[in-house]
Amino acid sequence: MKNELNVALIQTNLVWEQPKVNREHIESFLKAVSKEADIVFLPEMFSSGFTMNPERVAESMLGTTVEWMKNWSIKLDSAVAGSLVIEEEGKFYNRFVWVNTDGSIHYYNKKHLFTLAGEDQVYQEGDLDGIIQFKGWNVCLRVCYDLRFPVWARNTKDYDLLVYVANWPAPRIHAWDTLLQARAIENMSYAVGVNRVGEDAKNNQYPGHSAVYDCLGATKGLAGKTEGITETTLNKKDQDIIRTQLNFLSDRDSFLLQ
Repeated sequence: MKNELNVALIQTNLVWEQPKVNREHIESFLKAVSKEADIVFLPEMFSSGFTMNPERVAESMLGTTVEWMKNWSIKLDSAVAGSLVIEEEGKFYNRFVWVNTDGSIHYYNKKHLFTLAGEDQVYQEGDLDGIIQFKGWNVCLRVCYDLRFPVWARNTKDYDLLVYVANWPAPRIHAWDTLLQARAIENMSYAVGVNRVGEDAKNNQYPGHSAVYDCLGATKGLAGKTEGITETTLNKKDQDIIRTQLNFLSDRDSFLLQ
């Protein structure tokens, strides 16, 4: 078990539906990640941008981008995680892929598909809980629109870290800031959010605001509106002490998801 986790958030511009170009661009940031990093987080659909044309960019779990993630995980001696378009058995998924240095992989398929953009028409809804284990930490994986649904993130399984990767646009960035902080507070958990910057082919503007909050909602790391790397250290013992002292999670409601 590792008491401290060093996390690196890469906030970058994405070139529309150009996986090779995006991988090469992201590499310039990966090369600058500190040697202390345990996890490197990339945005939602980091290889393509938030496209509703999955057939143009989809790969398998044995494809180029996942192999690229494996190679960088080894080079950095850290986990590498972010979402990309995956095709399986004729269905497309917005999949949050987590690659460990030993080549093992965890993944979570986005549960709440963004109907406003028609994501539900071209992608398959996920049915996994998204809880994984990493170095003694329980980590909850979520993608973008999932942030608006607090029941889906409710900490009923005692996770220690909640992570959202996103392509969250400028007109609703206040919601991103507010909801990410709220998810940390209500779940008594570190919350990490990684957003992109730049403009996509639909003229949507993305202002970044990648951030890390502790279990009381205090800011541990905050990116601006430009490309860059945000690194911070999370301390499990400190969080466990606060949880024990305040004990708010013991009063959480019981419910069933249907």
